[in-house]
Amino acid sequence: MEAVRQWYGRRMDAWEMFLATRSTDRVVRPFDWGVDWAADWPVASAETDPEARLIDINRQVLADSHKFFDYPKPTDFRLLNGWLQFTSPVETRHSLNNTVHAKFFPAKERWKRGKKAVVVLPHWNAHAGQHIGLCEGIAALGITALRLSLPYHDHRMPPELHRADFAVSANVARTIDATRQAVIDVRACFDWLEREGFEDLGIVGTSLGSCYAFLASAHDDRLKTNVFNHCSTTFADVVWTGLSTRHIREGIENEITVDRLRKVWDCVSPVHYIDQFAAMKKKSFFMYTTYDTTFRPEFSRQIVEQIRRSGANHKLVVLPCGHYTMGETPFKFIAGYHIVNFLKRNL
Repeated sequence: MEAVRQWYGRRMDAWEMFLATRSTDRVVRPFDWGVDWAADWPVASAETDPEARLIDINRQVLADSHKFFDYPKPTDFRLLNGWLQFTSPVETRHSLNNTVHAKFFPAKERWKRGKKAVVVLPHWNAHAGQHIGLCEGIAALGITALRLSLPYHDHRMPPELHRADFAVSANVARTIDATRQAVIDVRACFDWLEREGFEDLGIVGTSLGSCYAFLASAHDDRLKTNVFNHCSTTFADVVWTGLSTRHIREGIENEITVDRLRKVWDCVSPVHYIDQFAAMKKKSFFMYTTYDTTFRPEFSRQIVEQIRRSGANHKLVVLPCGHYTMGETPFKFIAGYHIVNFLKRNL
């Protein structure tokens, strides 16, 4: 039996490596503290050293994170040809990124189950056609779905990019800014859903989208039902150890250690908001994989253990595949079943 397990593990690792290395357009970008990206944040520091400044800002955010993730509600919501659009409350120097796009999937009338809706957050570098099947499946069960284009992705990608490199990168503060923008854009989507009369609200996040979803839910008690597909502890550990972020590590590892990186990315790491999340009495579903080479299983186990200790109401499923292979047959169908079944039963 042990020989079979080892053989299966080798096959899964090889499949993961094949899928992860199909993309040949990853760019190694130089390390940058990026403190200019912090100019418009609602926190500031008098420290002159860039690392010390970002550590101080992280300390302030963790002390009052609601202030950091607060925002003025958008006033220009518009639904055009099945797409919700509005101006992001977070303005960046990239104009395309400042307009939020979210594909609207109204619940099928025959199976409509009250005023229920979820926001779906795709994975890092997802293109506009991905996660559509999941949204259609959710809508088919009578729950409206809104698929958000993440900052710097698809419709929001600056013309000089081919990948969503500005969402997660070797630029420390820009990565924080993109995360803050994602969380705020998500919360603004729920403002629109409430305006449209939806009452029971949930969220589904995958990979990077799962990180954004957790941060949003930890700061918004409207999100009663949560699905976190892939989960991890700290932003820095994922970037440092993940197969899909090797090019980012290559750009930063000669300038900073992982311990120091954790300190400057503390404010966007889900592990620091577990107690805040658990205090709101939500229903949550966590899913991770045994052979994940991006969100390492040891980090997933750690955060699930902390969720358990917090007393949060949660369900856990562990699939025998990896990060990339979850998007392949048969695992994508198994994962999709678990997600929609949890939403049907709990939203």
